[in-house]
Amino acid sequence: MSKDKVVLAYSGGLDTSVILKWLSNQGFEVICFVGNVGQKEDFAAIEQKAIAIGAACVCTKDLREELVRDYIFPALRGNALYEGRYLLGTALARPLLAKAQIEIARSEDAEFVSHGATGKGNDQVRFELAYYALNPNIKVISPWKEKEFLAEFRGRTDLLNYAEKWGIPVKASQAKPYSEDENIMHISHEAGVLEDPMCRPEEHVFSWTGAINDAPDEEEIIEIVFKDGNPVGVTNRIDKITKDTPLTLYAYLNELGKKHGVGRVDMVENRYIGIKSRGVYESPAATILWAAHRDLEGLAMDKEVTHLRDMLIPKFSELIYNGFWFSPEMDFIMSAFDKSQEAIDGTVVVSLFKGNVTVIGRQSPTSLYDQELSSMEVEGGFDATDSTGFININAIRLKAHHLVLHRGQPYKWRK
Repeated sequence: MSKDKVVLAYSGGLDTSVILKWLSNQGFEVICFVGNVGQKEDFAAIEQKAIAIGAACVCTKDLREELVRDYIFPALRGNALYEGRYLLGTALARPLLAKAQIEIARSEDAEFVSHGATGKGNDQVRFELAYYALNPNIKVISPWKEKEFLAEFRGRTDLLNYAEKWGIPVKASQAKPYSEDENIMHISHEAGVLEDPMCRPEEHVFSWTGAINDAPDEEEIIEIVFKDGNPVGVTNRIDKITKDTPLTLYAYLNELGKKHGVGRVDMVENRYIGIKSRGVYESPAATILWAAHRDLEGLAMDKEVTHLRDMLIPKFSELIYNGFWFSPEMDFIMSAFDKSQEAIDGTVVVSLFKGNVTVIGRQSPTSLYDQELSSMEVEGGFDATDSTGFININAIRLKAHHLVLHRGQPYKWRK
């Protein structure tokens, strides 16, 4: 009798290695899926480890270009920031990984998929909502929500003991002070010692951004070219290096950001399930691109379109964070953002210095800025006397409010 097939999202770490063996011991034929989204790993070693533990086969996919082009750049076009600070590095990679996993399940005729996300976090939601949106008939095994698994594994110690029992090689130790997630957009640090919100991360925690004290004493000036809101080129004015593909320009901006200490965020955020979580993030390239893109919009986007789009940013960011990338509401918002970006073309000049991203110039063939009209030095075709009527019309409502609510008495300031 043939075994049921399950495609496991496999990282090579302690949790998914134990889950791989546990699924195999449960009688499943386990196909491991490894997604290369830019994490610095030895993928050949991960594949060998999976086979040694008991995987029937390993499917490794290079998803880096797709992540930048089809997930990070759309988030950039919508200026996505969760709770005003988090650039959503982990959340943007999850739907892509889930999509690739579902594709493998389809090609391998597997009825089940599985992941190693915990029952307290966001990733379980992100993975499983994506699975069901892409294949409503898929069956999901989420070990950290399975009673049988939870009865055997109460925490890290049980995982390590199980790994020792079955000869699973692991790098983890019970003394590890925090956990990390890495892709080309960012690296996150959380849990362990970082669960104390007053604990300042030691400098060794950071691997993607250099310390401000070690950053160069000279600024670096770069030019970023945008077309329809997407970055299409980066040129370094100092050494003339140019990058013009999504992956290469993004990787290059990560290097520059690291050099200048750009892109650190330390925050307490609200998880989808209601638990607060402290996260420390490093997102060099994203920090640079978000600042440059937003600045170009100031030059080339209509005022009312800007204000309407800005109203959608919190909802857009929440949808990404909560795992609704593949949803009708996301399709609706993306359509609106795509329309808003049709004329966001031009070049932004950026200075990188001691952790700062400073826009120092911008130009656009679709600019709505009229220097003569805006100038305080010349009349520029604007009749200043028109402002009197404009103010009078806008004052009608305020006058009526005062007469009705204050009955002509002096206005009382709100305390």
